[in-house]
Amino acid sequence: MFLAAAAETGSNFKTFDIFMILFTILILIGVVRLLTARQKNKFAIAFGVVSLLVFLYSDYAMIMNWFSSSQ
Repeated sequence: MFLAAAAETGSNFKTFDIFMILFTILILIGVVRLLTARQKNKFAIAFGVVSLLVFLYSDYAMIMNWFSSSQ
């Protein structure tokens, strides 16, 4: 029922949004594994954290776009 209502009003949801969320989860898993590793690679941790922040911000903007009015 919700999907039918969204189809009528015109949704802002795109199929690529699923991949963005999955990539964010993968980056999060990688950063957690880097932080819990015995031998720490500071460059990889910094790169992972910056990538995670970029993806989190883009996910935030994407989700805010879902809930914005499409008029």
